[in-house]
Amino acid sequence: ARSFAYIGDIVRGRDLYRRDKGGKTKLEERLEQMFKNIRNENNDLTTIPLEKIREYWWALNRKDVWKAMTCDAPPDAQYFRGTCGDNEKTATQTPSQCRCDGAKGAKDTDQVPYKSRLRAPIS
Repeated sequence: ARSFAYIGDIVRGRDLYRRDKGGKTKLEERLEQMFKNIRNENNDLTTIPLEKIREYWWALNRKDVWKAMTCDAPPDAQYFRGTCGDNEKTATQTPSQCRCDGAKGAKDTDQVPYKSRLRAPIS
């Protein structure tokens, strides 16, 4: 699953993690073609660079993208998931300094994608 911000980065051509395995190149080619089509269909956009068209499209459509991503979400869905506790239904968010209170710790960080982990020196 990708975050809303990550999708925005992809649409705007700012994906920082471009380790290509073929899929991202295809996606980027498809997005470029889509934005070229938008530019070619509107005479006012013919002199505007594709990067600006991508930014403009995202600014105009980001609310609709968010609605599409969340349209089937249950009413009790939460944007941030609880990490403290063993039960998904009773887990709470970390109350202080990204640490859980008490004996039970946060979920194992090996389940978190590498690029999402904090990079802190080991002491």
